[in-house]
Amino acid sequence: MYIIKKLFSGRIFITIVLLLVQIVWTTLFFLRLTKYSVALSILFGILSVLIVLHLVGSDMNPAYRTVWIIFIMALPILGGLLYLFIGTNWTAKQLRSRIARGHDAIVNDLRGAGVSDGATGCPRASARSRYIRTVTDYPLYDGSRVKYYPVGEAMFADMMEAVESAEHFIFLEYFIISPGKMWDELYAALRRKAAAGVEVRLMVDDMGSLFLIPDDFARTLEADGIRCLRFNPFVPLLSVVMNNRDHRKILVVDGHTAFNGGINLADEYINHTHPFGHWKDTGVRVEGEAVRTFTAMFLELWQAGKNEAVSLEPYLPHRYHPQEFASEGFVQPFGDSPLDGEPVSANVYADILAAATDYVYIMTPYLIIDDVMRASLVAAAKRGVDVRIVTPGIPDKKMVFRLTRSHYRPLLEAGVRIYEYTPGFVHAKSFVSDDACAVVGTINLDYRSLYLHFECGTYFVNCGAVADVREDSLAAMRAGREVKLSDCRPGVLGGLLDSVLRIIAPLC
Repeated sequence: MYIIKKLFSGRIFITIVLLLVQIVWTTLFFLRLTKYSVALSILFGILSVLIVLHLVGSDMNPAYRTVWIIFIMALPILGGLLYLFIGTNWTAKQLRSRIARGHDAIVNDLRGAGVSDGATGCPRASARSRYIRTVTDYPLYDGSRVKYYPVGEAMFADMMEAVESAEHFIFLEYFIISPGKMWDELYAALRRKAAAGVEVRLMVDDMGSLFLIPDDFARTLEADGIRCLRFNPFVPLLSVVMNNRDHRKILVVDGHTAFNGGINLADEYINHTHPFGHWKDTGVRVEGEAVRTFTAMFLELWQAGKNEAVSLEPYLPHRYHPQEFASEGFVQPFGDSPLDGEPVSANVYADILAAATDYVYIMTPYLIIDDVMRASLVAAAKRGVDVRIVTPGIPDKKMVFRLTRSHYRPLLEAGVRIYEYTPGFVHAKSFVSDDACAVVGTINLDYRSLYLHFECGTYFVNCGAVADVREDSLAAMRAGREVKLSDCRPGVLGGLLDSVLRIIAPLC
């Protein structure tokens, strides 16, 4: 009822109406224009052909390229123009520029931090760390510890403890905030801390929480002494930049403690409500030197959103923790931006699969993969690696769940084992391999997460938490059911629907 009320009130309703008007007006305008002008019709047709040729020669993701080529061929007049409006990222130029400036300013305080990429003692892990540092500037650290959480409620308890202990600053960055027990308890603690003089900043993705928080959300928080940013505000403009959502989940306390994972600030994430059965999520707490990267990632997007200069130096780990940090293994938090042309998360996942010799266990809410990721999974399984994937047993979106299942058959035929978590919905995003390394973060195995969203993850090597991720993955498999090849019989019409869904997936 709350969502329905919100839908027809305030900026949400206005935004939807303006978007629909814009789409209908643009379509009718060009159809009428080309109807009465043969020359313009030919011109638009030539433009579409040139765009298709450009796409064929481009280095963009093959799945994204294919869907646009099909769309332009199906609608030769409008297709090219629509691609120019919503298919390219030129409209994100201003945001890209602000993020680049913020990154350049922040990264100066990361130079010299961390340890050598070769410190892990494993050539392949070292090469992976070198890649992450080279393309993101985020280093590998010792002097850090990782604690793994197999459910959101366990992580939330420690998040609240950390917030209550904060003495200097609290940074929060989330995709979804929804009123309820979880947010209300955290908000009350943040108000108390802000009143006590602790610097509190909160960044929330505007689209992710569009139907959940009130229009005056930011003003209310600011009145309570909490600085607030609604990242990349949703506006009624046909633009690809609206696709670039901040899907990260980060909490940083006093520069030396951080939380990362799939857990948003809503009651289902801590199993206080059960819209899709048991909500299986995961996260990590990082303590020590590696927290500086989470702080850096937060400040980069904060600067881009607020367009204000920031510095990492006042928020470094040792500023409020002069003692040496305990150390266990190696930790490398990393971020992924859709605006730099580098699919960091996809490449890290693919490299883990390519380097594995024993096993790779994966948990993901969505299995909507492109040809490159499918080839990585298949190649690993065919050379004898035990590749297993855990997906939801109860979906949050039925059509997306069908799309996930449409990818099962080629993976099963190659030897990948797939389990559906029958107690409920899997929102966890994790890779663990060979008892040596793991990634836990916000990164789903779908096109939107790997190529369109701002994401982040925690990569760790030779930590005790690696075994915890492995054991939790196996427990999730035991709690669910293994999918068999005989389960994958969609029929003729179902197969056609699955093919259509796979084609349009990059645009969804």
